Amino acid sequence: MKSMKSNGWAFIMPAMVMIGLFMIYPILSSLWMSLQTGRGMNLSFGGFDNLLRLTEDPVFLQALLNTGTFLVVQVPIMIVLALLMATLLNNPDLKFRGLLRTAIFLPCVTSLVAYAILFKSMFALDGVVNQTLIGLYLIDQPIPWLSDPFWAKVLVIIGITWRWTGYNMIFYLAALQNIDRSIYEAARVDGVPPRAVFFRLTIPMLKPVILFTCVMSTIGTLQLFDEVVNLTEGGPGDATLTLSMYIYNLTFKFMPSFGYAATVSYVIVVLVAILSFIQFYVARDRK
Repeated sequence: MKSMKSNGWAFIMPAMVMIGLFMIYPILSSLWMSLQTGRGMNLSFGGFDNLLRLTEDPVFLQALLNTGTFLVVQVPIMIVLALLMATLLNNPDLKFRGLLRTAIFLPCVTSLVAYAILFKSMFALDGVVNQTLIGLYLIDQPIPWLSDPFWAKVLVIIGITWRWTGYNMIFYLAALQNIDRSIYEAARVDGVPPRAVFFRLTIPMLKPVILFTCVMSTIGTLQLFDEVVNLTEGGPGDATLTLSMYIYNLTFKFMPSFGYAATVSYVIVVLVAILSFIQFYVARDRK
């Protein structure tokens, strides 16, 4: 028996060492670093000075507001679109279902840099989007997508939604295909209208998957970095600056402030924990 236990520990020990070295140690090290102040590597223990600095840092507050705006606006839009698309593409009578599924999922595997360059060209003042809107008489003059704070946020939201809606749709589609179709047949025989079927049957049966996608989308949006850097570079001004981009700037772009950057990173950790707890609490089974 002892030999079997020893063999078991021998098998998992390399993985435990790697987890400790590359996960647990960096977490503890960054937590200790968040309590230090100073420039570059000249750090000294500062206690909660970095937390006080957060409340007086207008750039951090702007980044927090921008990240919250993307979270509140974009995540619900993406989740609803993904759910509607999955429901439509689950219809066995729909033609070209495979082609449509591939087309919607394709943005997820598209090169971020390639699509960012394409978006910049499309949403330029003389780009195809403005020309189309003017041609349809929806606007009188070009929209400054890249130079106006409001429209720059809209552009980032469009980019994130375009890229990640198909990713969430795949989860919903897989879950829908695991639902027994006899349930829908019984509802149809009983004369239940399609709207009631969707809200009373489909959504409750998809609740675990919806919770998963909401939590993952929340985490991804709070860590938003790639799209902002490639589409707007945080501009104009700091209008689209996110918390992750601010951490990058504090670490690599400005005079290095590793302790303060670590403190900002733990703001994301706390937000993820709080919002995830709220989502799990709201989605709990009520008896």
